[in-house]
Amino acid sequence: MDRRAFLTLRRRAAESSPVSYAGTRRIDTGLTVYTGPWGTKEIVHLLKRTMFGAKNSDIDYFKTLSTVQAVNALLNVPATPPSPPVKHYSENDGVAAGATWVNTFSADGDVNRERINSFKSWWVGRMINQERNILEKMTLFWHNHFATETNVYGRGIFAYEHNAMLRANALGNFKTLVKLVTLDRAMLIYLNGALNVKEAPDENYARELMELFTLGKENYPNYTEPDVQAAARVLTGWTIDETTDERSFDPEKHDTGNKTFSSFFNNTVIAGQSGPTGGETELDALLDMIFAKDVEVSEFIVRKIYRWFCYYIIDANTENNVIKPLAQLFRNSNWEIKPVLDALFKSEHFFDPLNQGCLIKPPIDLYVGACREFNVSFPADSARQYEMWEHIYYEAGVIQQNIGDPPSVSGWPAYYQLPQFHEMWINNDTLPKRNIWTDTMIQQGYTRNGQTIKFDPIAFAQSLPNPGDPNALINDSLDILYRVPLSDESKTVIKRSILLANQLEDYYWTNEWTAFITNPNDAMARQIITTRLTALYKYFMNLAEYQLS
Repeated sequence: MDRRAFLTLRRRAAESSPVSYAGTRRIDTGLTVYTGPWGTKEIVHLLKRTMFGAKNSDIDYFKTLSTVQAVNALLNVPATPPSPPVKHYSENDGVAAGATWVNTFSADGDVNRERINSFKSWWVGRMINQERNILEKMTLFWHNHFATETNVYGRGIFAYEHNAMLRANALGNFKTLVKLVTLDRAMLIYLNGALNVKEAPDENYARELMELFTLGKENYPNYTEPDVQAAARVLTGWTIDETTDERSFDPEKHDTGNKTFSSFFNNTVIAGQSGPTGGETELDALLDMIFAKDVEVSEFIVRKIYRWFCYYIIDANTENNVIKPLAQLFRNSNWEIKPVLDALFKSEHFFDPLNQGCLIKPPIDLYVGACREFNVSFPADSARQYEMWEHIYYEAGVIQQNIGDPPSVSGWPAYYQLPQFHEMWINNDTLPKRNIWTDTMIQQGYTRNGQTIKFDPIAFAQSLPNPGDPNALINDSLDILYRVPLSDESKTVIKRSILLANQLEDYYWTNEWTAFITNPNDAMARQIITTRLTALYKYFMNLAEYQLS
């Protein structure tokens, strides 16, 4: 496989439904538990897919565990939610600086714009300071799956509440999560659920519930337009008070008639319900009916998980050896998400060489992962912290991944758009901007209000086992930064032109490094080391290989 092919945006055959990809990719491994090598290469692969980046300290930690123990640890997410975002903005909303705003209502547009900015900054901070588990990556996965846009619903509290819900249920029960999403305030506004009344049923959420959230649109036969209309009637009556933002169910706005569905749903009739619990009773019946299409639901969700964590092409072998068995496990586990992830990440298929280094880093992965791998030091003051986290989410948004505001209810096109999928992250506009950002961070850094965040090339080198050996320095750096190998010839050229300053013998670097380590306060010795390491890492991050995960 040509790992540089994405730079020319070559079109590859890819479909939502299983097809044969003769000549494109053939991968035969399945869900047998992986028992192969367990070293830096495999650990970095696992960490970059399940977390954001692979910090050297995390690599060292997981080296003390077996493959099975490592996956168990990654799937052991904390039950206690993190501290909520705090006020770092100047708008007057009755909340003290440094206190959380998530429990204080405000309908003010300016305040909510600041709160949404605060929420997005806080979310980036959670990613950068994540614990050694999959929670942050899964929260983003579900945000893409149940996509909402803050610029539509416009409430900071709703943004935080929605994120907290996804976070709390990220590895829990999928059916439970679907119900929670259905009644979530952000979603009720985003897809017009709060406007759905018996006199004028709004089909928006009912359609996406089936097409995007549970069944998918590739199943044939599939649900019908009358099914969408009937589901919309089931979902009538949920409202949000415009003066308090409180959600409630209004029995007077609920359609109490019976709802009849097509043969796809076995001609199910959901009996109309009245009274204060009627809406929830019918919602439960609707979800029971949808999830009774268990093969369709399970395979649709498993394919989305696979494309997020493994690869966007699903060939016939992968469909039979991975997707269908995982979907069966999903059904057998009564819609629990964790067993599916457990089986996937412990499998031979996940560690198959063809599944390594084959994804293009999404913007958030690139920027948050780089900050983590270079162990960037952020300001201690919360206001300055939020400003720096804001820079990260803003720059990721510039290159197509604005967290909190995916471009549509379908999420980011890189996870569904045929035939490019992940190749959409790279184009003539985004690639130069990626390089400009890493150039800035490794050279002068980003400065705002007198505070600077920056990649420290010396600290990164010092975290490696043997930075005084130029060959070990290059190899150990690439083990973390790259997921595909550079040729020995390329590494030799890089070593001589950068680390050896165009000399031939390795001791030209070793002597300079030793001089610096012996006397780190020597300004000239430090400058020599800084200049060469900056040039080395800048060069590495400018090559196409750095964009792969």
